[in-house]
Amino acid sequence: MLKKLFRRNSNTKNTKIKMNWIELEDENQLKDLIVNSSIKPSLIFKHSTRCGISRMALKSFEKEYDIDEMEVDVYFLDLLNYRNLSNKISIQLNIQHQSPQVLVLKNENVVYSDSHYSISVNAIKDVLLK
Repeated sequence: MLKKLFRRNSNTKNTKIKMNWIELEDENQLKDLIVNSSIKPSLIFKHSTRCGISRMALKSFEKEYDIDEMEVDVYFLDLLNYRNLSNKISIQLNIQHQSPQVLVLKNENVVYSDSHYSISVNAIKDVLLK
């Protein structure tokens, strides 16, 4: 009986999109993603693996995320392992460092930047449509 209560309806469609993270690990990747944002937008999620708030924001982001991978390249930056790269991003893009933080680049410019619980998939969709 309990199995029936919690069994998923076979007619229910799962529309969740799996995150195809590209790990951001070096300055050459950063240079390439900035240049390539003129062709296809790039998103960078800066995450601190030791921070509970960052973990919750990441889970919430992944749960909400429903943007097709053809629309944007999605990069993941582990701040603990690549803090120098995060600093480089702040300097090169003239963006104050925060964690967690999402940046969206389009035409080599940051068109969206937010952090913590203000990160919004709907806001990202809006800037991608412009």
